[in-house]
Amino acid sequence: MSKDIVWRLLRRNISIWQTAGYALANFVGLAIVLCAVKFYCDVRSAAEGDDPYVTRDYLVISRSVSGLGSLGSLMGADNSFSPEAIADLESQPWVKRVGAFTSSDFSVGASLDMGGRGMSTALFLESVPEEFFDVKPAGWKFEPGVDTTVPVILNKDYLTLYNYGFAASAGLPKVSEGMVGMVPIRLSVSGNGRQQWLKARVVGFSSRLNTIAVPQEFMDWANGKFGESGSKNPSRLIIETNSPGSPDIDSYLSANGYEVAGDKAASGKAAYFLSVATAVVGGIGIVICVLAFGILMLSVWLLLQKNRDKLHNLMLQGYTPGAVGRYYCIITGTVNAVVLAGAVAVMCVVSELWREPLAAIGMEGASPWPAVLAGVVLMGAVTLINFAAIRKQVRRSFVG
Repeated sequence: MSKDIVWRLLRRNISIWQTAGYALANFVGLAIVLCAVKFYCDVRSAAEGDDPYVTRDYLVISRSVSGLGSLGSLMGADNSFSPEAIADLESQPWVKRVGAFTSSDFSVGASLDMGGRGMSTALFLESVPEEFFDVKPAGWKFEPGVDTTVPVILNKDYLTLYNYGFAASAGLPKVSEGMVGMVPIRLSVSGNGRQQWLKARVVGFSSRLNTIAVPQEFMDWANGKFGESGSKNPSRLIIETNSPGSPDIDSYLSANGYEVAGDKAASGKAAYFLSVATAVVGGIGIVICVLAFGILMLSVWLLLQKNRDKLHNLMLQGYTPGAVGRYYCIITGTVNAVVLAGAVAVMCVVSELWREPLAAIGMEGASPWPAVLAGVVLMGAVTLINFAAIRKQVRRSFVG
């Protein structure tokens, strides 16, 4: 019976238009937030592909070379990174981790047989910490004295240059990535008064690293045996950033005379722009949700002011603020649940509008669950705040 009395009081005096206004504003704001999160997840998912458009951003940096070039090195100019410079770089807030390229300190030549025609060339070799590779090929190891074949990872652009540059002009057959791994390669490693022939095999191709990479174990062994100048500081570093495209990156690199290889700086700026745009759009949605919360609180306050005398009568009859506020909370929770379901439905429909355009440029959509989870968390927080504010308003009206 007591439930019917309170419910009739609320049902008779609650403004349908104010409740509808709150629901609509909350729905619009939450839908904008979920669509922004879904679009961001869809675009960021491209970072997991073989040819990412927006990546976590790995920057390969080196010191700028002056016009003197190698003559500058002979005159004492040092283009390597000292331990102090690396430590300063690691301390930057936008740096997640830093890896050093280890260069070969010996002469390297390679010979192979392609289509019955022998070819030979001088090479350079480098090693990079494995955690910075974008490929994890099988057989990526070298144990001196045990393994007889050196695994090699090439940059994908090298194969493209061969197929559509050198092979086309020299009348040689074009090869695929799989075929390259079947081509026998012989490496001539010499230095420090020693020379040795080794077998080598291409085991993978990297889109991230513009180098000819070998395992660190091989590089350490070969530098120790054939190296002529001893240990030296690295001349190139690879950086994983946690804030791609941040203006602080350009400022720091320019101030220290560092330059970035390739177009990674441009892709980082694209990622930074995406983050900023998503934050702005999501922020607009959150502002709308806050305004909707204000509409609800205004509606509750007006209703309580309108029924102040009836609330006092309820208090005299033994009703507690919690008993009266419970029904406001039920109404608010129901409205919020409907708003969440509607916003998720809109997000799923709207995301289909950009799915095909993104797929056309090689971007596959991400799972909708992160966006749904974001909506549940946001609406859950809004609902809890609503409940707390309603109870506070009702309690104030009872004792006022």
